Amino acid sequence: MTDHDHDAAHHQGLSVDLALFQRTTQRRTILRWMAVATLAPFVGCGSSETSGDDTSGDGGTGSGSTDTTAAGTCSVIPEETAGPYPGDGSNGVNALVLSGIVRSDIRASIGTASGTAAGVPLTIKLTLVNTNDGCNKLAGYAVYLWHCDRAGLYSLYSQGVTDQNYLRGVQETDDAGTVTFTSIFPACYSGRWPHIHFEIYPSVSSITRAGNKIKTSQLALPVEACNAVFATDGYSASVRNLSQISLASDNVFSDGTSLQLPTITGNVTDGYTVNLTVGIAD
Repeated sequence: MTDHDHDAAHHQGLSVDLALFQRTTQRRTILRWMAVATLAPFVGCGSSETSGDDTSGDGGTGSGSTDTTAAGTCSVIPEETAGPYPGDGSNGVNALVLSGIVRSDIRASIGTASGTAAGVPLTIKLTLVNTNDGCNKLAGYAVYLWHCDRAGLYSLYSQGVTDQNYLRGVQETDDAGTVTFTSIFPACYSGRWPHIHFEIYPSVSSITRAGNKIKTSQLALPVEACNAVFATDGYSASVRNLSQISLASDNVFSDGTSLQLPTITGNVTDGYTVNLTVGIAD
């Protein structure tokens, strides 16, 4: 696929993201201020390594970090657009009804599809906490997570991978409120900061359609890791795309990333691990 074709493939998605973002930004800002005012007494239960709002495009923790504490706090994570490629039945195909969608390793397609997404290994850990109950961990909830491949393509939607369903999966939170996904580092495609989508459901049994979800958000990937990964084979288009976007200009993360920027450890040889605490009002 040429760079021109690649950008064209995402043009509609960016338009949808922008429209949804404009409608939700005001609501997100109000909710964030309410969360700060309500949760001030609980500030001590957040991570001591919580990132501040970063609008410079520097993205936070570097690729050589040894911190394994999850970023994020007990505040409610912002509601975000699911984008045009959710695969949850709200925009065409529904991967949630596929046999085998509940899985930790999401690199390979399931069912009759046989493709596997190549790229630098990435482990994604999300910990759900209840902002209405002193940051207590939320066990038994379910997270549906998806993102693009190293070429910036979304399985089930993008030209060339409509017959694949890789990089999509569901996990149930354990007793510590945590889900863990084994994946690959996604690309930076034109017009968006590198990111990962996720939806939260009250249980695995409720993950059959988008109408049952209780939260939709996105995770921003730290810039130092992005730079290191995009210098490896298969990510060449991401170098240019990343140079043309910042957290400040991204249509989702421009109002701050303090609740959506994870801590990260690892390197391009061994792979990376990201950790994020995700607050929801249960």
